[in-house]
Amino acid sequence: MKRIIYFSLLIFISVNVFAQSFQPVNRNASPEAKKLLSYLYSINGNKMLSGQHNFNQNMNRFSDSVKNITGKYPAVWSTDFIWNGNKDNGQAVVDESIKKNKEGYIITLMWHQGRPTDNPPFGWKESIQGKLTDDEWKELTTDGTALNKRWLAQIDTVAGYLLQLKAANVPVLWRPYHEMNGVWFWRGNKKGKDGIQKLWKMMYDRYVNHFHLDNLLWVWGANGPRDIPADEAYPYKDFYPGADYVDVLGADVYHMDYEQRDYNELLDVAKGKLIALTECGELPSKAILDAQPKWAWFVVWSDFVIFANPKQKVNEIYSRPQTLSHDDVKMQ
Repeated sequence: MKRIIYFSLLIFISVNVFAQSFQPVNRNASPEAKKLLSYLYSINGNKMLSGQHNFNQNMNRFSDSVKNITGKYPAVWSTDFIWNGNKDNGQAVVDESIKKNKEGYIITLMWHQGRPTDNPPFGWKESIQGKLTDDEWKELTTDGTALNKRWLAQIDTVAGYLLQLKAANVPVLWRPYHEMNGVWFWRGNKKGKDGIQKLWKMMYDRYVNHFHLDNLLWVWGANGPRDIPADEAYPYKDFYPGADYVDVLGADVYHMDYEQRDYNELLDVAKGKLIALTECGELPSKAILDAQPKWAWFVVWSDFVIFANPKQKVNEIYSRPQTLSHDDVKMQ
């Protein structure tokens, strides 16, 4: 009888664990995207992928820094479609992403999109951190308007690069409109169904239903809530577009601001979906990670791995048994 109960319990646990995983929100997701999401769920709560962001004018510099410090390369490679001065480095991002995928890295891509009212080059303060009036926001999110068409032209340009990655069978952890709950970007602090939730769904519809970018997993990377005057980030729930449009929920954490209540809030919004440290400045301590075991991966922001993290701390996190480096990732 005990044996029957034991095996019944095992079956119950297995079914329950399986039931906690989600399929990609894009029902036509590519086999590679499905495999990547399945892998992430298979390590959920037990392991955490290491990751590193690199600027797109030198897309290996800070991953190489990690190797020099720890003897290991990060498992997740990150870069950005941001314009650098007068130059669109999108094709270089595509080429390096294909190369990194062949080498077994997990790819996450983001985009500091210029304000749609502007023409390139998109200045950081002037455009990316510019503002839109309420009337401009309404025009932007209304189909067929002049500003909406300008926005479409922008996102269609990046779609062209992502289509090359689809053709090369490269799955991408796609992280648009990051830190949308903060006050520092043109699309920031736009609450509710007519705010960033609507813009996110507009991009999702364009990329999934028009361009059929089935290689993308959709990563919603908010900023960790904070109340620093003129640098606030507000609660996650007011900006989340919903479970039908997001595969992974993320937090960008700086100033060592790993509040347990914020972690718990993100888990509550996620309702069983994966969460990740989509950007961080200072790496969390071992004690924090022990208390917050559900982060699927972390990505350290560019040069922060050097100037914001002592080598001893980088080594400590990379040497944790739970931290997976490039050589540890096996998705077969």
